[in-house]
Amino acid sequence: MNYALLQETLQAFKFALDPTPAQEADLNRHAGAARWAFNWALARKIAAHREWRTRVDALTEGGLSERDARKKASASVRIPGQATIKKHLNQVKGDSRLDGEHPDGFHGPFLPCPWWHEVSTYAFQSAFYDADAAFKNWFDSLTGRRAGRAVGYPRFKKKGRARDSFRLHHDVKKPTIRPDGYRRLIMPRLGSVRIHDSTKRLSRLIAKGQAIVQSVTVSRGGNRWYASVLVKVTRDIPDKPTRAQTEHGTVGVDWGTSHLATLSQPLDPTNPASVHVDNPRHLNAATRQLAKAQRALSRTQRGSNRRTRAARRVGVIQHRIATRRATTIHQLTKQLACRFATVAVEDLNVTGMSASAKGTVEKPGRRVRQKAGLNRAILDASPGELRRQLTYKTSWYGSSLAVADRWLPSSKTCSACGTVKPTLPLAEREYHCTNCGLTIDRDLNAAINIARHAVPLVEGDVKARRSPVSPAREGRHGRAGRQTREGPPPPDGGSPRRE
Repeated sequence: MNYALLQETLQAFKFALDPTPAQEADLNRHAGAARWAFNWALARKIAAHREWRTRVDALTEGGLSERDARKKASASVRIPGQATIKKHLNQVKGDSRLDGEHPDGFHGPFLPCPWWHEVSTYAFQSAFYDADAAFKNWFDSLTGRRAGRAVGYPRFKKKGRARDSFRLHHDVKKPTIRPDGYRRLIMPRLGSVRIHDSTKRLSRLIAKGQAIVQSVTVSRGGNRWYASVLVKVTRDIPDKPTRAQTEHGTVGVDWGTSHLATLSQPLDPTNPASVHVDNPRHLNAATRQLAKAQRALSRTQRGSNRRTRAARRVGVIQHRIATRRATTIHQLTKQLACRFATVAVEDLNVTGMSASAKGTVEKPGRRVRQKAGLNRAILDASPGELRRQLTYKTSWYGSSLAVADRWLPSSKTCSACGTVKPTLPLAEREYHCTNCGLTIDRDLNAAINIARHAVPLVEGDVKARRSPVSPAREGRHGRAGRQTREGPPPPDGGSPRRE
């Protein structure tokens, strides 16, 4: 008998918006305000970081050691946080309602944002928090406290290149973000905006008291605006797999490009061919249309209106590809999480798999064009997204996730007797065992080995990145390389580390 545990989880409900022209202008205004606020906060942080570095250099030239100079400089220079930046902006921002809307009506020094009252204050506050997070992610990555690939020095957001997006919050006790019927969504300062989808699921959860809206993130994708409503949901989390999941047991998933996934047992028991999940190749399907749009973009002049329209057409095609890819991955991961007790996957190094083969000037690479095509196929199949979605969906539906070691020779090992071949070219699509005589599809053989050797994933079992820091170099925005590799003073006043 299964027992469900009531747990609070965060879940996002994403809706496509259908705003009026006036509402679309408001959305653009909020996105621009959030971008400006992020750049304003980041500029304050970078200025403080440069001042700290200048003082450290002056103290070291005066005879202090690097360690002592950092401690002394950190006592007088701190990187401003969200609260400090917000307080400073409130003192200098001005107000166009009092000073007049024409620049000649202003008096005294330049006022940074006298239009602040035209947008929700939450667009500013969330941007300040994002700037804090960007600086913290870089510092934690630099010092090895953040897992994953290295995070670069924070950069300013440029209009036309950065994604148009902003985030709004509200008081959960007096909600101002809520569905308005099944076809509209109410947001602060934006009013009731019509949506293409239906909010029936979200509305019913809220009506039952099982969901509390936390925030909404509005973003532009292609030629559409989307609202992602973050909700704290009280859901029934099964403490163990269902009877049907237990009967199906463990399924090994061998990710690939020929097939999106090959399973150790059929996804549908009545259809043996469902061990192979077809790869839709969304990028290949749109290659001709995308190439035509990109050639048209390359023929336009920089800064022209025609270039803006051509870039918008390219963005629409790219967004359509990404949406279809995400839909395919969501459908597959939910079926795996709901039908099996354990889902076993490989621990793939996607960054290394999709690295360029061009090499260096001294040692140029071989078959670079072929490797570039393979890299596109790898990224189009989204192995990292597949793993990410399985991580949280298995916890929702009572199943569990198991991960096979990265160095497991799953393709070279015989799934019947365990014999390991020394080599196995990619051209060989069938596995022939010389020891027991087994002949089996190469990917199916790998999936069976993954299901057999995968180890259940322990929650929170993530190691921080400890790789060495690359040599200093000139930054992209004119900042010296020494500054881009130096850590800022931490919040507690200690000295930054340099690795």
